[in-house]
Amino acid sequence: MMAASWDGSNDPGSQSDDSLHFERLHIEPLYDAFVCPLTKQVMRDPVTLENGQTFEREAIEKWFRECRESGRRLVCPLTLQELRSTELNPSMALRNTIEEWTTRNEAAQLDMARRSLNMGSPENETLQALKYVQHICRRSRSNKHMVRNTGLIPMIVDMLKSSSRKVRCRALETLRVVVEEDDENKELLAEGDTVRTIVKFLSHELSKEREEAVSLLYELSKSATLCEKIGSINGAILILVGMTSSKSEDLHTVEKADKTLENLEKCETNVRQMAENGRLQPLLTQLLEGPPETKLIMAGYLGELVVNNDVKVIVAGTVGSSLINIMKSGNMQSREAALRALNQISSCEPSAKILIEAGILSPLVNDLFAVGPNLLPTRLKEISATILANVVNSGEDFYSIPFGPDHQTLVSEDIVRNLLHLISNTGPAIECKLLQVLVGLTTSPTTVLSVVAAIKSSGATISLVQFIEAPQKDLRVASIKLLQNLSPHMGQELADALRGSVGQLGSLIKVIAENTGITEEQAAAVGLLADLPERDLGLTRQLLDEGAFVMVISRVIAIRQGEIRGTRFMTPFLEGLVKIVARVTYVLAEEPDAIALCRDHNLAALFIDLLQSNGLDNVQMVSATALENLSQESKNLTKLPEMPLPGFCGSVFSCFSKQPVITGLCRLHRGMCSLKETFCLYEGQAVLKLVGLLDHTNVNVVEAALAALSTLIDDGVDIEQGVAILCEAEGVKPILDVLLEKRTETLRRRAVWAVERLLRTDDIAYEVSGDQNVSTALVDAFQHGDYRTRQTAERALKHVDKIPNFSGIFPNMG
Repeated sequence: MMAASWDGSNDPGSQSDDSLHFERLHIEPLYDAFVCPLTKQVMRDPVTLENGQTFEREAIEKWFRECRESGRRLVCPLTLQELRSTELNPSMALRNTIEEWTTRNEAAQLDMARRSLNMGSPENETLQALKYVQHICRRSRSNKHMVRNTGLIPMIVDMLKSSSRKVRCRALETLRVVVEEDDENKELLAEGDTVRTIVKFLSHELSKEREEAVSLLYELSKSATLCEKIGSINGAILILVGMTSSKSEDLHTVEKADKTLENLEKCETNVRQMAENGRLQPLLTQLLEGPPETKLIMAGYLGELVVNNDVKVIVAGTVGSSLINIMKSGNMQSREAALRALNQISSCEPSAKILIEAGILSPLVNDLFAVGPNLLPTRLKEISATILANVVNSGEDFYSIPFGPDHQTLVSEDIVRNLLHLISNTGPAIECKLLQVLVGLTTSPTTVLSVVAAIKSSGATISLVQFIEAPQKDLRVASIKLLQNLSPHMGQELADALRGSVGQLGSLIKVIAENTGITEEQAAAVGLLADLPERDLGLTRQLLDEGAFVMVISRVIAIRQGEIRGTRFMTPFLEGLVKIVARVTYVLAEEPDAIALCRDHNLAALFIDLLQSNGLDNVQMVSATALENLSQESKNLTKLPEMPLPGFCGSVFSCFSKQPVITGLCRLHRGMCSLKETFCLYEGQAVLKLVGLLDHTNVNVVEAALAALSTLIDDGVDIEQGVAILCEAEGVKPILDVLLEKRTETLRRRAVWAVERLLRTDDIAYEVSGDQNVSTALVDAFQHGDYRTRQTAERALKHVDKIPNFSGIFPNMG
């Protein structure tokens, strides 16, 4: 039986069908003696019965077993002759003959397959040739050697370039069968760019090709020597990792990709690539379970990875404790690797908190303060300081987190003193990180006072202020932010230090004046100056002398006019600027230059405009307070009209001495007023805007607005006219509402004072006397307020006849 070409369909069915097809496909003549009567196939292990008949061993054994199980007589299946024995005699001569025939036949068929494996062959012949190669490789491992020795592997690889999708898929499938459990074939296949070609199929648009490619890579990855080569191909691990998390891939493909990656973990560089591409668990596992050398390598990799915050939390929870233990070891190389890894994962709040719980504080502090043989090199001290800065800025309450044998905390006086000492005796990089540590510790209200106490007791204020002039920007920013945090608690000390002739104040002003948008450094510098004691006359005078106020006013105006666009620092920057400008309103009585500045730049108008900064509560509050200060000074600045001297007739005859009528006078101050020159709120039409703030949700804004309005009915002005002005602005009811709301004690005290002044007007007193709510609020203030509030409430209640006015009954006995 001969065949010159493949016979059958170009797409055979199952693997067993293919085997049957190829078993019947012979190049040399097939002898009947080669065929088993039971299986009708060429025998591989022929055995002879006692009657001389030959069968395939497996087939005749099955026949005997079925006879026994069914209770039938034991007979020869071919002659039906009863057998006395089931003894099987191997037919070695026939077996050898069949093997020789099979080898010649397969060699001929392989030769025919070789002729079909080229780009010019019809698709069906190529497919059949590939299928035949699979068939003979599955029959025996020795055939895989024959496939290799006959040069078929490179030819199959060439079929990967075919324009036929079916051919490409079957070529991938055939290569997988060829290399299964055959390291030599794997090595041969991996030569050249074949593996790169296979990897390209992983990103092919057709799922069948992706599936066959990943199955082939899985087989190749079983060879430890090939794992490195697969991982070295650009994009291989990235694509495989992506396949394992894909929801669109076939489940079988996903499983094969996952198993391939598991095999590739044998190579340490692959583990790093996996971590870089989001598959971090192999690295973490080796860091936890590997030998010391591997742990060191993995820690080093981890220190170089850039991962997102969610991953940092996972890493901290998984290997944080292990890294801390490595960090405490005596091996400097291991400590460096652990420190670099901890530096990476400590930079987000949740992971930093995990590391705190794992006990990172004690070894960190020990590393920073260590002397002698355990002294860390400067580069590692910088990393330790960076980690400590990351940890401290996690938002934890370090006042209640003890560590070390003495159960100290980070804000224990000894620890803070050591930090301050280290800051003064190290390089800029470490100084910056340690200042950031102090910034974190002074951000929390529970720890800031301990730090302040340590700074004061160690006399470190001057040295901290000097960092404002550091050439390194990060160092300047950290120092300014620290001083800003300290200013509410040691503002006078800082003001005294800045007022010196060393130049730090000028450096702050220079930073603010930089026309570079709004930087973090500028926002911090503005915040520091804004928080210093506003009534420090010496500091304000120095700011006047250095022209700081003019520059700050110009920046405020530029922001209001939209010349400086918003950044994330815009709000604190503007708030600080306004607070700095408001400083001049606190020294008007003592400093003529302050009055001149307010007039030259029409600051009263600027603050009135800033009242409308909706959403910027601090700007509105500070602006209202500044207007209060300016309005208080109005009565001192108002120019009283000069009355002309009477003429000769007037001096002789009284009928000619009638006083002339002067028009254009301020009804409130009874003199010549203007917003620009005397800061008169009435003339500046600020009253309506201030009244509008009385229903603000922020109680501090309400308090500041009420204080500014109260200057209209204060001593030294025409109170009756001030009440009239408030009535015209419909401000009486909002003031009464503030009293009724009783939001804070300070606000109630101010409201009681203002209401008492309003009730001096009979019409208002008459109307209010019928409002039980107002009377109740005044009674409550009379009963529960402080001494001054009770006195004021008593007078108010007398105005509405709720308390008898005994002054009209009893004569003055004095």
